Amino acid sequence: MAVGGNMYGGPPPPNQGYPGGQFMNDPMANVAMQYGAQLADHGKDVMEKQVERFLSVSKLKYYFAVDTAYVGKKLAILLFPFGHTEWSIKYNQDEPVAPRFEVNAPDLYIPVMAFVTYILLAGVCLGKQDRFTPEVLGMQASSALVWLIIEVLAILLTTYITNIHTALRKLDLIAFCGYKYVGMIVCLLASILFSSGGYHLAVLYTSVSIVFFLVRNLKLLILPESPTDGFGQGNKRRMYILLFISAIQPLFIYWLTFHLA
Repeated sequence: MAVGGNMYGGPPPPNQGYPGGQFMNDPMANVAMQYGAQLADHGKDVMEKQVERFLSVSKLKYYFAVDTAYVGKKLAILLFPFGHTEWSIKYNQDEPVAPRFEVNAPDLYIPVMAFVTYILLAGVCLGKQDRFTPEVLGMQASSALVWLIIEVLAILLTTYITNIHTALRKLDLIAFCGYKYVGMIVCLLASILFSSGGYHLAVLYTSVSIVFFLVRNLKLLILPESPTDGFGQGNKRRMYILLFISAIQPLFIYWLTFHLA
């Protein structure tokens, strides 16, 4: 018998020589990926139409003013934030510089694309587990979107009740909360390629990375003291909300991926 071949000495089957290659030939995984792509595109269109009902197009354009260089640098910072040293955001008069000119500026392009990719990988994982149906994948997409809405509303409600005034705008908050989908993609890819061991290592690393990234970014937007605070010890309450936003990200990363791994 030839080493690395079959019992007749022939070459090994295609895609068998590397981890995770088996799912490339899995018909259920392929069907799940194709349906997931259609569902994700439809969901993206619906989301954009609904958002445009409540927000001006000019404001949205700012958060999608990105280019390839910005996306590459921002993904590198999201995945490897520990070597990044300059976290301040440049301003043009009272408005922050567009993301393509300022890598520290929040954007919505990466969160939206990461959400779509997450749904695609969820379909692949469900196909590998023989659990894929259009209804299940639709529920997965809806659940992820609903949890994001609940998360953002909970943060806004907390800042309102505690009378905390920050430089963090609503769309900024959605962007920062949406960056966790990048880590979720890494976790699902690790699950596909390296099984449960790789998944748990990826969850641990991406959790530490997103917490570090958010603490360093949001620190400049939340912690500066404001004279309009109604209560004393404003900085302490700001620190609590900063830690709350950062600490719940690993919980959502695990909650939205563990059943797919």
